Amino acid sequence: MMTQGVLPFQYEEAPAGGDVTALAGLPLYLELAHVAGLPAAIERQVRAAGDQGWSDTQMILAGVLLNLAGGDCVDDLEALEGDAGFGAVLRRAEAGLFSRRQRRAHKRRWRQPRTRALPSAAAMRRYLARFHNRGEEAKRRDGTAFIPAPSAALSGLRRVNEALVRFLQQHRRQAVATLDMDATLVETGKAEALYCYKHMKAYQPLNTWWAEHGVVLDSEFRDGNVPAGHQQLRVFKAALEALPAGVEKVYLRSDSAGYQQELLLYCGEADDRRFGVIEFAVAADVTGAFRVAVAETPEAAWRPLHRSVDGRRQETDQEWAEVCFVPNWAGHSKNRADYRFLAIREPLRQLPLGDADLLPFPTQEFGAKGRYKLFALVTNRELAGDQVIWWHRQRCGKSEEAHAVMKHDLAGGQLPSGLFGANAAWWAMMILAHNLNAVMKRLVLGAGWQAKRMKALRFHLIAVAGRVIRHARRLILRLAAGHPALALVCAAHRRIAALARGPTG
Repeated sequence: MMTQGVLPFQYEEAPAGGDVTALAGLPLYLELAHVAGLPAAIERQVRAAGDQGWSDTQMILAGVLLNLAGGDCVDDLEALEGDAGFGAVLRRAEAGLFSRRQRRAHKRRWRQPRTRALPSAAAMRRYLARFHNRGEEAKRRDGTAFIPAPSAALSGLRRVNEALVRFLQQHRRQAVATLDMDATLVETGKAEALYCYKHMKAYQPLNTWWAEHGVVLDSEFRDGNVPAGHQQLRVFKAALEALPAGVEKVYLRSDSAGYQQELLLYCGEADDRRFGVIEFAVAADVTGAFRVAVAETPEAAWRPLHRSVDGRRQETDQEWAEVCFVPNWAGHSKNRADYRFLAIREPLRQLPLGDADLLPFPTQEFGAKGRYKLFALVTNRELAGDQVIWWHRQRCGKSEEAHAVMKHDLAGGQLPSGLFGANAAWWAMMILAHNLNAVMKRLVLGAGWQAKRMKALRFHLIAVAGRVIRHARRLILRLAAGHPALALVCAAHRRIAALARGPTG
């Protein structure tokens, strides 16, 4: 027993064997993962675990649960293992996660009796290393962008994510897929990492966000020196292939990394067999030729850019104009689609800095009106120009918020290894956790939870104290009477059971 501290309370160690958990809501995610078919998809798609010890399903679900519980790194598995109550639930849940044949096979994987509910940090590191494609490392060349071909196991992890997205689509059909492509930097101190354009060591995954569902449809893990626009068309095609049945119309939004001739023409010229013309809005490069076209645009063509807030129109200090600009890639053929270029200008209000070229954004003089920030947008949509601009800017909210969730709310910001493939697998487990949480919010908890971050989910649902009771061959998680989480947990438990019966139509 510890002595009393400054305030009138003290701590003491509970008797051994007391099954209490601080994560009474976390088993709901395990249950949802089972209903969504994650264990079955992992068994089919991933072959990294070998013949002994922890299986692929046990390893990957451990990574997913660690992310959801709030762990930052591999070593936090020890803290999760220390929750005896959750460990008891997890062990019992395996009876439902796996068939009798699989349970027998898992038992044969152990030479000695298994003593843990979750793999150790060392076991997880060894497992992650198996996703590394060592044969690709010899292909690297200094000063060049290189994307290693994924190992078979890493490709399997991406297919597991596709299965999870497919489950969400089956229960909450969306005919439209607005895809936001955006890269994010994950700073790291690993010696093997490469420097990015911000002169720090980092990795730079390129993510494709499905706005209507709030999930990461696809994510390609990359070294920090690989430009965000590198091979974007290939990545975009992979994302299109990952879209489940029922999607009829696709839109694309991107920052200037997506200003790639082959990508824009693929979308605009109906080259995709499944979706035909893909409408897009992409930030364009402010080139010298574009500046000339802007300078030739009459002043009367500039219109105020209004913002709509709660149905009311609010003024901004920005203006927009449609610019007569036809770059070489857009061509002049009468058979080519129309590509519109929009210019947005904003008064430069800070004090002069001497050299406008040193500013982190393009600027342009507009005669007596002075110097403005200048931005460009290319689109093949037929909406009014201001509507296209605001539609494009929606990506800056959700897809970039998702990056913050990945790196700070989940464990994507703490990469575990110097091996590229191991870090890619850790990132893929984080993506699974992110998307499983999206499924929880949309299919189980309801509309009021969709906008909530992980902090709120952990406070109200996951990190709830409970006692594990064994009674009549049943395992019961008992929450305190009157606790506000009790009704939420019970309702979620019933909703997940309803999902197990299949889509309602």
